[in-house]
Amino acid sequence: MYCQFSLKPYVLQFSFDAGTSRGVLKEKQTWFILAQNQVRGSVIRQGIGEASPLRGLSFDFSENYEEELQGLLSHLEKTNIPENADELSAFLDHHVPLDKPSMRFGIECALLSLISSEKEMIISGDFFNGQYRIPINGLIWMGDEQFMKEQINDKLIKGFSTIKMKIGAIDFDTEFKLLEGIRREYDPSTICLRVDANGAFNEGNVREVLEKLASLGVHSIEQPIMPGQPELMKRLCQEEILPIALDEELIGKHRIDERIEMLDFIQPQFIILKPSLIGGIRASKNWIDLAEERNIGWWITSMLESNVGLNAISQLAASYKPGLPQGLGTGQLYTNNIDSPLQIRKGELVYNAVLKWDYSSIIS
Repeated sequence: MYCQFSLKPYVLQFSFDAGTSRGVLKEKQTWFILAQNQVRGSVIRQGIGEASPLRGLSFDFSENYEEELQGLLSHLEKTNIPENADELSAFLDHHVPLDKPSMRFGIECALLSLISSEKEMIISGDFFNGQYRIPINGLIWMGDEQFMKEQINDKLIKGFSTIKMKIGAIDFDTEFKLLEGIRREYDPSTICLRVDANGAFNEGNVREVLEKLASLGVHSIEQPIMPGQPELMKRLCQEEILPIALDEELIGKHRIDERIEMLDFIQPQFIILKPSLIGGIRASKNWIDLAEERNIGWWITSMLESNVGLNAISQLAASYKPGLPQGLGTGQLYTNNIDSPLQIRKGELVYNAVLKWDYSSIIS
């Protein structure tokens, strides 16, 4: 099939100052990829995807990002695109560079939704039909102590049984006291605690941090040190002070042999999969296959996409019926998100098929 593409830049506005170890986020630039083709004369099929890189983290982000993405779409308009999902994966390998992970994800989703029976369906299954709910963690953003306390209380009131707190922005003693406060009221069998350090610690202090967190029965820590230190990361995983989940460590591992080499050397307890960072749905499935072959746990996390990207990532996660809570609670971050059927109910993400999508802000 031959397709026409249009690219719609969009700036998502945070409803609060979102603190990370890399600074405070107030807005997020994203790009919607709209695909369409004509079949049987006047019948138009449409698809939508989202390319959503993160400045300072995404492998393919540059000041020329939009121009590069438009160039890829112009190239694809001249090619005969397969209408079979399995063939589509191989096609993308030949036409979209591996080192453009967020672009690959956006294009992949636009085409998968184009060839599906419904525009918002990326992977068919019980989730899209509203018959399966995905367990998710409640995300606590960095900020001052009062702001973090308010978020924690809100997540507990809303029925989350797994809470993930970002650490490393304010002093660790304050962050630890917040976690202690949760533990005084809720034991590990009631509330599961995860933390995400985004590489905030170093060889001089990381073990002390891990030991303190382990004393609270914390489930795991994501990326305790910066990526690119495989020897130290391997030792920390071997010491098993606290289960470690690799996140940023996966960025840039585009080839299967690179992924195998990293997993076999570091041998982490978990890996975190962000399709926009690692190359899309097919790439995420490959990481999962490799992890499960090595008895490494995993979960999938969105990366500040709008509800368009979150919808695709959620369908991917739901296709595995995961036992561990996933990181898919980012749909309520923005004041101008795309209205969708995605809803959070008592710590679970559900696709409420009664509700409709509203693309009026991006499709004229």
